Amino acid sequence: MTKEFNATPYKLESVKTGNQFEDEGWTLDAPNEHECSLVRAVYEKEQIEVKDASYGVFRFADWLPVHKMLEGSSAPVTYKSEGLAKYLGLSDLYITFSGYWPEKGANFRTCSFKETEAYSVGGRLKTDDGTILVVASAGNTARAFARVCSDNNIPLLLCVPEDNIDAMWFDEPIKDNVKLVVTKSGSDYFDAIHLSNMACELDGFVAEGGARNVARRDGMGTTTLSAVTTIGRIPKYYFQAVGSGTGAIAAWEANKRLIKDGRFGNHFMKLMVSQNIPFLPIHDAWKADSRKMLPLEDDVARKQVEEIDAKVLSNRKPPYAVFGGLYDAMKEAGGDVLAATNQAAEEAARIFEETEGNDIHPAAAVATATLIQAVKDGIVDKDDCIILNITGGGEKRIKSTKDIIYLKPHHVFDITPEMADVEKVLSQLFK
Repeated sequence: MTKEFNATPYKLESVKTGNQFEDEGWTLDAPNEHECSLVRAVYEKEQIEVKDASYGVFRFADWLPVHKMLEGSSAPVTYKSEGLAKYLGLSDLYITFSGYWPEKGANFRTCSFKETEAYSVGGRLKTDDGTILVVASAGNTARAFARVCSDNNIPLLLCVPEDNIDAMWFDEPIKDNVKLVVTKSGSDYFDAIHLSNMACELDGFVAEGGARNVARRDGMGTTTLSAVTTIGRIPKYYFQAVGSGTGAIAAWEANKRLIKDGRFGNHFMKLMVSQNIPFLPIHDAWKADSRKMLPLEDDVARKQVEEIDAKVLSNRKPPYAVFGGLYDAMKEAGGDVLAATNQAAEEAARIFEETEGNDIHPAAAVATATLIQAVKDGIVDKDDCIILNITGGGEKRIKSTKDIIYLKPHHVFDITPEMADVEKVLSQLFK
């Protein structure tokens, strides 16, 4: 049965200049502007009306830049913690969970909050002209987009590092409209992005856009909308692990809309974002109070990425310095960039599973580890209202109850492929 859906009218706005303009369908940048700035959706509807849970992530459609609803989505679920809160001595800890936890009402089949992005991006995209969407990913994003695009017949090219393809697991086969290409072993997320950029130079391929895509950010912002509309107020602290920082930017933007809504408070929640030691580019730039990312040699970065367990946190070129990016978000909202070792994250994952009852992804474990440390260090008080954004979990559960299959690469490219090779391979893939 088709649900009633009315798209919210919106305009796009340059964060740098404040200039507003119409969305031409897939506008990623402000027209006629030379300085690098994110654009933001400005919705006509200032007070959000949350639909019932059967709408999935589209229950927050009032603040999503979409013209249609896709099938099969689930919304992030927020609940008041008992087990972890008791363990940490916190009285007002809430967990926003995006993953597989049917008892809580969370049915993310790929176990990652990246589904929120994929459904929102898919709901914005018009594909009647045969356009092929191109997505680069370190793993979870690729799995989410593959599932959503397969289920909704959206042509998709995925670019992933070969070392990360164990993330390409599914509970049902992926249709042939989704193609996976990889950069060979030893490459990282930045190399996959480079390959995707080459693909987008070819006719018929369009970049998903990453942080520049308002649909991606506002889809991710539904974690904050879930939290605040469930709690009834804006919390004091927001904990999340970051690779690109796009999720934290999205949380900040959602926070701005919630302040304007007028019913949930007028303050910013402090963004307590975290990275996995030893790969700390955002952490190091923030601690140096530098708007620019600090220099990091490619070989050093690749070695650091090899060492971290939370591979999805491995973005070497995050939207940090850009106007409206993570630096601006952190400066306005306040907060800090924290760090956790593999060992601390492993221990945090064990504690979460024991106290709350579900397994969590390594990135979510990094965030949990930094919350545990922040409590020990007295950074947060026991009565502070805190959101812990668990960006992925339930993978052990879903894999124990369903038959899992893996999407195999259609082609393995060199780390720095020639354009002629890329064109030759891709022209055959989507025949």
